Amino acid sequence: MESSLGPKDLEKPETTGTTIMAVAYDGGVVVAADSRTSMGSFIPDRTTDKLEYLSDKIFCLRSGSAADTQLICHHVRHYLGMHSIELGKTPYVKTAANLFRQILYNNKDYLLAGIIIAGWDPYEGPQVFSLPLGGSCTKVPYAIGGSGSGFIYGYCDANFKEKMT
Repeated sequence: MESSLGPKDLEKPETTGTTIMAVAYDGGVVVAADSRTSMGSFIPDRTTDKLEYLSDKIFCLRSGSAADTQLICHHVRHYLGMHSIELGKTPYVKTAANLFRQILYNNKDYLLAGIIIAGWDPYEGPQVFSLPLGGSCTKVPYAIGGSGSGFIYGYCDANFKEKMT
């Protein structure tokens, strides 16, 4: 049986794909993610949590291979916990981002993970770091990721302003 697209099908919005986002504002960060796990047009889980707690006021947003991103998050959470015990203080948000960067870059041939690190620390305030496939790490005012991210990029490009309240 052949499938054909008609003019009405082109008017329907695409509703599959991960979309994760973090925005730094004047007093903190806002993080958001959809809750579906998709494999092409198949949705095996409609209640996935793509936001991971790493430390007090530091979170990870995951896109890509769920298994890869969950494993990396568990490792980084462990490292950050040990690091904060050694220092006796809250870890930097950039420390979490650099731990992810190191793992992603050193395993770029094997891991399919797009990560956003967002958080607030008393040293540098609200911060967002984007870590796409391959393991680069960039501090940005906002980050959008996942296969569904194209739908929100235009809106953010047109409406985002630095130091919003």
